[in-house]
Amino acid sequence: MLYAIPKYIPGNRIHQTSLLIITKHPPERRCPMKKPYGRQTKKKVREILQMPLQEEALTLLALIPDEQLVGHLFSHFYINDELIKFRSITAMGELGKRLAAHRMEKARILMRRIMWNLNDESGGIGWGSCEAMGQILSKSPELAREFKSILFSYLDPKGNFIEHETLQQGVLWGIGTYLEAAPQHLNRTTEALISDHLHSFDPVKRGYAVRALVNGGRFDCSSVPKAVLTDSEQIEIFTGWDFGKTRISDIALAGDGKRGFT
Repeated sequence: MLYAIPKYIPGNRIHQTSLLIITKHPPERRCPMKKPYGRQTKKKVREILQMPLQEEALTLLALIPDEQLVGHLFSHFYINDELIKFRSITAMGELGKRLAAHRMEKARILMRRIMWNLNDESGGIGWGSCEAMGQILSKSPELAREFKSILFSYLDPKGNFIEHETLQQGVLWGIGTYLEAAPQHLNRTTEALISDHLHSFDPVKRGYAVRALVNGGRFDCSSVPKAVLTDSEQIEIFTGWDFGKTRISDIALAGDGKRGFT
């Protein structure tokens, strides 16, 4: 059997059907290119994030090459499932820790990518970015030395203040997470900025502000608004792999004079 194959002319986007090559060999069947980090890996990451045991899940995620894992974790920052979102943030903290231990420049690139997501020029909204920054810095003192001031600046009107109300929740959460690992780095300026949110109309911001001050070792029932101590509003608090519902007053009373509220 003879086959007529259109001849390709360089520089011309269309094969010239009037110019044919006659051959005894059938035209080559080209298989579509497979994306190396595509749907299969994304599905695998999602399934692992849905696992009930944190240690087992993080161990399995660590088996996926970091270059593949990072993008899929970022993608889970933007889903509506808050549990999976926060679990991916936890996993991002472990990823940042690994990179900082073995490939510091790669870790810096990761941090700059997170910062870019929070930049207006990125064209998006940096959901989960401040939470992830705090998580990573809590795991890597080396990265914290370089980037903690940037995290704090997102709360500061004189710095890189984030105006978006919901993103402000993330800033408070990220700072609180970092302070649990390094309470000595809570400066007076940031303490005052956190304390301002104790008066917020948003119960999540009030609760996250209490958590941040407790984790920074600066919460004192005698010096906070009395309304905080009787605040019966319940909020969801992520406890490392799951959520637990608690009253803001319970966070305050449990943290009085202490340090550390997950």
